[in-house]
Amino acid sequence: MSSHKREGRPLTYEDSGVDIAAGEHAVERIKEHVRSTFRPEVVGDIGGFGGLFAFDPTRYREPLLVSSTDGVGTKSIVARMVGNFESIGIDLVAMSVDDIAVQGAEPLFFLDYISLGKLDPDLVDDLVAGVAEGCRQAGAALLGGEMSEHPGIMQPGEFDLVGMAVGVVERAQVLPSGVVPGDRVVGLGSGGLRCNGYSLARAALLDVADRSLDGPAWDGAHHSLGEELLRPSVIYAPAMADLRRQVDVHAFAHVTGGGIPGNLARVLPGRCDAVVDRGRWEERRIFGEIREAGDVPEDEMEKVFNLGLGMLAVVAPSDALRAVDVARTAGHDAWLVGEITEGSGSVRISR
Repeated sequence: MSSHKREGRPLTYEDSGVDIAAGEHAVERIKEHVRSTFRPEVVGDIGGFGGLFAFDPTRYREPLLVSSTDGVGTKSIVARMVGNFESIGIDLVAMSVDDIAVQGAEPLFFLDYISLGKLDPDLVDDLVAGVAEGCRQAGAALLGGEMSEHPGIMQPGEFDLVGMAVGVVERAQVLPSGVVPGDRVVGLGSGGLRCNGYSLARAALLDVADRSLDGPAWDGAHHSLGEELLRPSVIYAPAMADLRRQVDVHAFAHVTGGGIPGNLARVLPGRCDAVVDRGRWEERRIFGEIREAGDVPEDEMEKVFNLGLGMLAVVAPSDALRAVDVARTAGHDAWLVGEITEGSGSVRISR
């Protein structure tokens, strides 16, 4: 027989697993993180029912708003296992702002959503600090967000992190546009896994090879495997804008789930193929560790992981070397990695 009493006193929301006071405390702690991202177009302050942004349409002839939403996937499990939540918010921003930058958009603002089994203000503070850092890197305002407790669905310590970016692009400048045979493919270094392939990486490294996240990333490494797997995602959007200002960019491809072949194919016209040469860039050591630990086939590696290239730019052949220089000046490793050929919309990886 059910009862609305618990030990002789009325039932409260906190008794059922939701702590309103902890939520209010968390909001107070994150306010300065959020304010640090504000652009001049932001109207008002944190705490409203919605975020206000004074978009200036006079900057454009035909502005198009571009939006994208994404999460950090099972990288959040690694963060929880290591107990380090300070950079995963950067990953969250990277996944969405780089998706809209691929279409030529300038990121304007970002929204985040954090769901937790139990609201922990320290955890929320770490997560939002990372989101704010990602927004500052991308030049986007953290305009709003939400946090919620889900007792009974998630356990204490469990969380999920998702976000959405909104940007703007001139209609006449939307990408991809003008990809033709003879174009060159420039690859920008990823620095690591970014946010893709973590279920396979964990299975290979932790389950099959029985590696420890506290142990060295590989023989002779001076950092741990946990630190390597939590390496924050590169945010490419500012460098992509530099590239568009200085060279003739016909397309960008964000290398996320599906790897290089799956994502480069998305920007190819039906009459074009792409050939990418695996010998032209430096593959991060972590991919070899995963490959060896799980005896992962090469075609599986190529369709799951970025293998060292997080962003691809398709440029006019006369601008290929200039594009590499611009990307490197912006702080990224960059290589000329392939070309566009006659074909039917497929991507071939040469080894």
